[in-house]
Amino acid sequence: MQCEAPLPKVIIVDYGMGNLFSVKMACERFGLAATITDSPARVACADAVILPGIGAFGDAARALRALGLAAAIREFVATGRPLLGICLGMQLLMDESSEFGHHEGLGLVRGGVIRFQPEQSKGRRPKVPQVGWNMVHPAPGINGARWREAFLDGVGPGAQMYFVHSYHCVPDDPQVRVAVTTYGGMEFCSVLARGNIIGFQGHPERSGPVGLRVYENIAARVRVTMTGKR
Repeated sequence: MQCEAPLPKVIIVDYGMGNLFSVKMACERFGLAATITDSPARVACADAVILPGIGAFGDAARALRALGLAAAIREFVATGRPLLGICLGMQLLMDESSEFGHHEGLGLVRGGVIRFQPEQSKGRRPKVPQVGWNMVHPAPGINGARWREAFLDGVGPGAQMYFVHSYHCVPDDPQVRVAVTTYGGMEFCSVLARGNIIGFQGHPERSGPVGLRVYENIAARVRVTMTGKR
């Protein structure tokens, strides 16, 4: 198909699982032409791709492969244009998940996805899934440049984001971790970045002004990608 659109084009990948319309509205707020689609050809035409998701890893991975979207996403990443994974979408970036068995992911970030094992405190064990607001902090060794590159420019350390998840990502390379969050006495990777691949375990589209700043940063990055200018 021929690629055409006057505005920066963001493709929101539709594989039957995700908070699609909230993501679309957040993109459009900052002047992005956001399209929800399951078309691999449209993914190829995007200036940026967002992979959202809510649900089971295995079902999502099978749907991506069946629709031809897994290959399209890998080819898109190879162009250097930005890919953002949100919640289950972030988990799908990994090699594999242990959710209800063993399932292969997209293999874009080395590592796996495991279930929360929260520590008991004062006779009580925190509930799984984690549902609600929690803080994101810079991972050890992360500098300001890496923080900004992960769409976090203007988001302060300790900012609150909204989470809904029972599993979390464990990258093989700790340097991939940009932000960490603590739940149930354990620290997990809440934002990751590897080159043009960014992942958020929380939901920016449900995180108020902090989340909107993330989408504003996405829009700015897409325009830089399009023009080659800062």
